[in-house]
Amino acid sequence: MYKTWDDAVGRWVLEKADKASFHSDLCILKWLEPHLSGMPLHHINRTVVDALTLKKVQSGVANGTVNRMLALLRSILRRAVLEWEWSFSVPRVRLLREPTRRVRYLTYDQAQRLLEELPAHLAEMAAFSLATGLRKSNVTGLQWEQVDLLRGLAWVHPDQSKSRRAIPVPLNADAMRVLALRVGRNPRFVFALKGDSIARINNSAWKNALKSADIADFRWHDLRHTWASWHVQNGTPLNVLQELGGWESPQMVRRYAHFSAEHLSVYSCNLPSLILDNDF
Repeated sequence: MYKTWDDAVGRWVLEKADKASFHSDLCILKWLEPHLSGMPLHHINRTVVDALTLKKVQSGVANGTVNRMLALLRSILRRAVLEWEWSFSVPRVRLLREPTRRVRYLTYDQAQRLLEELPAHLAEMAAFSLATGLRKSNVTGLQWEQVDLLRGLAWVHPDQSKSRRAIPVPLNADAMRVLALRVGRNPRFVFALKGDSIARINNSAWKNALKSADIADFRWHDLRHTWASWHVQNGTPLNVLQELGGWESPQMVRRYAHFSAEHLSVYSCNLPSLILDNDF
């Protein structure tokens, strides 16, 4: 009896429920459902893949979004053959070319202006993000049981981490000042408003503050890029930054390497000197 796409999805969901991007995968699978539901796996060929790619592109999303769909499709098909040993031929899935985006970060002056324009609760969360580099979900979900004020340390549990590894979070003076403001506000969550944790932060107040601070093309996640960029600009080695930020591989921090060239300066003098006729 041949296996169908639904069989593969059902097994994938059971095996990958603890995956960091599981909820994102479910959204992608929901989009794929009307196109592949009931289809035998051996019918999913290059023509089907190309049709899915075209349909996703025509929906107006970025190439990166298309690629996440294709990568999940490819991963499920490969797993079915290589691990589940279901017999069919996996089509070649080519990802689209994605533009290389520059790292978006704020200067110190821009960050100060943004904090001044934000409502108090969002300003405290943004300042804490700039001080620790924590991802949005780790800030919004931070609980007091994850904070040791005496040691100046917080931590992210493995099930809260994108890399599925525990992350130690040393707290600098700015982070400690924010926490001092939050003590006693809520018995469970560090950042809470009206008794509940603050889940939505990319809201109209955030957008209005960006406009008032004259900052364009900036997302909440770019606070993490700002934190990392400031670290490298001030001499933090990339291997240390990787550990501080909880990145799984060195490649993830290489995007910040160009912010620090001091260690290369000595080698720039290795070239012979040229003398121009009008040298002065």
